[in-house]
Amino acid sequence: MDNDPVVLAHARALLTSSPEGATGYFDADLRDTAAILARAAETLDFSQPIAVMLIAILHVIGDGEDPYGIVAKLIDAVPPGSYLALSHVPSDMEPARAAEAGSRLSQLMHQKVTFRTHAGVTRFFDGLDIVEPGVVPVQEWRPDTEITAQPRWTMWGGVGRKP
Repeated sequence: MDNDPVVLAHARALLTSSPEGATGYFDADLRDTAAILARAAETLDFSQPIAVMLIAILHVIGDGEDPYGIVAKLIDAVPPGSYLALSHVPSDMEPARAAEAGSRLSQLMHQKVTFRTHAGVTRFFDGLDIVEPGVVPVQEWRPDTEITAQPRWTMWGGVGRKP
């Protein structure tokens, strides 16, 4: 699911199903959870655990658009044993830099951005069992090498499992 024309063009060109598995994509808005779930059910077996991956998207859903409710609807629809993986632009890693970047992005993008604190990002996992190492800077989420774990301004990231 995406609504970026470049991403959708690449999906049409590259994502194809095979005997090993089905691939699906569609143009959607995360705020329309009913449409997303209906389209996902055309490809996914909702009787089996599903991974809900919200990578670098929730910052374009403002607080007034109920981002926590959106995530809850998606998680409520998947069976136990499913996972939520997400990353989110932070407001509290380097606050001055985040404020400047947020202001710049909101001017450049059609959608306004809402960066969130660690607590705000962790709240998306309410009701889930958070997988270790928890909600951490993404480069610290099980890095392969010390180099990939080097601190830099980044995103909060985490994974949670639906009990």
